[in-house]
Amino acid sequence: QLQLVESGGGLVQPGGSLRLSCAASGFTLDVYTIAWFRQAPGKEREGVSCIRSISGSTMLADSVKGRFTISRDNAKNTVYLQMNSLEPEDTAVYYCAASLGTICMLFPSIYGYWGQGTQVTVSS
Repeated sequence: QLQLVESGGGLVQPGGSLRLSCAASGFTLDVYTIAWFRQAPGKEREGVSCIRSISGSTMLADSVKGRFTISRDNAKNTVYLQMNSLEPEDTAVYYCAASLGTICMLFPSIYGYWGQGTQVTVSS
């Protein structure tokens, strides 16, 4: 059974850092494109970043460029989202999602598999 499990969320002060993990089971992650999305209360789900299968090329939303980095560890079957210089506006539930193939775009509809989400709260 294909499963994605996010971890690493929590409460952090503005300017702080967190690293989110998305652990995959039931499938080999490197042939899937993996994306991170987030959803704040009352807002639509927003694409944050994706990492393409095979090549490992990445895409970042403009709102997080220069602050967030996505990476993949094939040996651990895990994708990471390193988040630095966090701002209160980054507060949301963060989800990872998987799509078989090489399309790396930040549209939720192309991803067929989703994790349960992890809460990130940026507050002083």
